[in-house]
Formats: sequence, structure tokens, C-alpha cells
Amino acid sequence: MNKEIRSGWTANLPVAVSVMSYGSVLGVLAAQKGILWTQLLFMNLTVFAGSAQFVMVDMWTQSLPVLEITVAVLIMNLRYLLIGASLRPVFSGRSMAHKMAVMHFVADENWAVTMAAHRKGGTNTWFLLGGGFCLMAAWSAGTLLGHRLGAVIQNPEAYALDFAFIAVFTALAFSMWQGKRNILPWAGAALLAVVAEKYLPGKWYILIGGMGGALLDACFFKEEPHGCNE
Repeated sequence: MNKEIRSGWTANLPVAVSVMSYGSVLGVLAAQKGILWTQLLFMNLTVFAGSAQFVMVDMWTQSLPVLEITVAVLIMNLRYLLIGASLRPVFSGRSMAHKMAVMHFVADENWAVTMAAHRKGGTNTWFLLGGGFCLMAAWSAGTLLGHRLGAVIQNPEAYALDFAFIAVFTALAFSMWQGKRNILPWAGAALLAVVAEKYLPGKWYILIGGMGGALLDACFFKEEPHGCNE
């Protein structure tokens, strides 16, 4: 177990650098909103979802709109339904309590790293958990550092810190590329997300794009055991 946790931690170190970088952007924004570092740390430990936390900080006001923030974060995190489903082979044989505990530490980055490792020869939930520990530590360090620098850095975009968020997800996406079979589901997901973003409020485009891409892959590729062609 300890060996797998260490392996997961080590495998996620390259992306942890980027996670810390764009975490610092969140910290700067949180400081400018008047959010205390203790509140930010509590958010990191309980929510631990970068995109959702950016939404929370953006919506943060003196009269805190708790219901609106809760709904927005829920929509943002619906993509974890897809992530959880894709992790089924990794969680095989584990108890529900174990799955729930480990899923709290699942982020887009350690999910992608774990799935890539699993395709190359298999891995387990301890590897996934080790990556989660690594990313949570990097994320918390980055956000708290950014919070301390919030009074100094008034414009994060001037230092291109905001681009780290885009860069890490671009790198992860290309690491998941499997060849020609990905063209249709990826293109379909992108098209659906763009259309949904244009015509629907909030962050529904994330779920719609993800679900659409997954359904296209299941329907048009026979090697999927539950595809629509069977």
C-alpha cells in the first residue's frame, strides 16, 4: 500500500507544479475578495475542486449567496459522475466506504495520470490516492502562497499565471489521446460544449460535452462492452 501511494505521489509531481501555479491565482483572487486564509484552507480540504473553487471565489460577496454557490458548485462537479464511472476498473472489489474516501481526493489530474498508468499495466486505488495527496498538498500550498501575495500581485494575468490552468489540462488531454478512434467523440464533445455554453446558463456545458462525448464513444465503437452497437 505505502509503495503504491508513493508511486502515485511521484507520478503526479510534474502536474503538481502546474496545480500549485494556478492555485496561486486562486489565492490572489481570494485575498482580493477578503477571504481569510483559514477559510481558503477549509475550502481546499473540503471541496478540493479547482474549477468549482474559482466559481465560489468569483461569487463571494459580503452577503454570501449560499444557495447559488451550492448549485453552481454542484453543476461544476457533475463531471465527477463520468470520472467515477471511468474509474470502475480501478475500484473493482473495493467497499463503498473505501470508494467514497478515495473519491474525495480525485482531481482531473490524478484521474488522468491513474488512467494512463492503468492502461499501461494496471494500478490500484492507493496509486490514485497517493496522487490525490500530492495534488492536495500542491493546491493548498499554491493557494495559500497566492493569498499571502494577494496584496502585492493585483493583476495575475500580467504574469501569465492564469495560463497554467489551460496548459495543464491541454497536456493531460493529449496524454489521453488514443488515435483515430478519439476523433469523433472528442470533436462531438467539443461541439456540444460550445453550443451548450452559448445557449445555456452556468456551467452545464461541461457535463453536456462530457456526456455527449462518452455516448458517442459507446455508440460507435464495438469494443465497448455496453456500446449501442451491440
